[in-house]
Amino acid sequence: MTVTLADVAARARVSPATVSRVLNGNYPVAASTRERVLRAVDELDYVLNGPASALAAATSDLVGILVNDIADPFFGIMAGAAQSAIGDTGTGRAGGEKLAVVCNTGGSPERELTYLTLLQRQRAAAVVVTGGALEDPAHIAALTAKLAKLADAGTRVVLCGRPPMPGDAVTATLAFDNRGGGRRLTEHLLALGHRRVGYVAGPAERTTTRDRLEGHRDALAAAGLGGGGPEQDGLTVHGPYTRAAGYEATRELLARDPSLTAVVAANDTVALGACAAVREAGLRIPQDVSVAGFDDLPFSVDAVPALTTVRLPLHEAGVRAGRLAMGTDTPPPGGVETIAGELTVRASTAPPRA
Repeated sequence: MTVTLADVAARARVSPATVSRVLNGNYPVAASTRERVLRAVDELDYVLNGPASALAAATSDLVGILVNDIADPFFGIMAGAAQSAIGDTGTGRAGGEKLAVVCNTGGSPERELTYLTLLQRQRAAAVVVTGGALEDPAHIAALTAKLAKLADAGTRVVLCGRPPMPGDAVTATLAFDNRGGGRRLTEHLLALGHRRVGYVAGPAERTTTRDRLEGHRDALAAAGLGGGGPEQDGLTVHGPYTRAAGYEATRELLARDPSLTAVVAANDTVALGACAAVREAGLRIPQDVSVAGFDDLPFSVDAVPALTTVRLPLHEAGVRAGRLAMGTDTPPPGGVETIAGELTVRASTAPPRA
């Protein structure tokens, strides 16, 4: 038999209105009364009617976490950490928990907007949007408008691993310093003595791709190696953030310039494909060609040789995003927090052969 609000009220010896106030948290209730109601909820295993509660309240118990690809550890780590942090904000008793739902966009801008619309219809309490943004003015305008509608309805909006958005709809932005990390990685290779450095970039239309590539070219320009000139364009190949793309792009780079002594990959997954292509060409890592990645994903230290990379604190950022979404952490000054990456040098990079 379904337990009703009236059943809880009878067990706690209070009115149904008092039970509603305790569960919705929208009216002050004496501590002893609140404890008695929550004890009755536990004893009767009462489940709050989420949709009905959402209609009566400004927001529901739903939180959306948008990712480009849940199979990619970059997104999986952040989403898992955010989901755990969101779950930790509950009291463990009826009315305090949040349901965090991971929405996999597949990198589609249309699906990103669709999920945000669905979360708006469900009166989501918060939305966490992860990963790089699409550099398309029409999509940026549509996304800005959609986030503004969510914020106007009382939804907290948090960006994690994404650059700031125009407008004031976003509660907080946690932006990775991809450009600074990209520069430090290439500076490391230049300090080792490399001068012929190929670059396997991600999709050209993504902000993460642009920032990391610009950091790489900043380092080259500072060393007098042309920066973003035609020669460097010839040593850059774009593709998806996948192992297969890294493999194919590195084969192309080695065909274009057999004198390459180093390859920088857009992320660690791409770097694994780059390593496979280097070995297939009969070359050794790092004796003949150094290879570096980005992100410091869990498998990077177990690659052979272990991968030099830039460590991004993905788990820590996900936890912070979850807490910001729940309002249990204080937003950074100005709403934007820039998170630096840490150069992590391992065995896949070494000075070039004389």
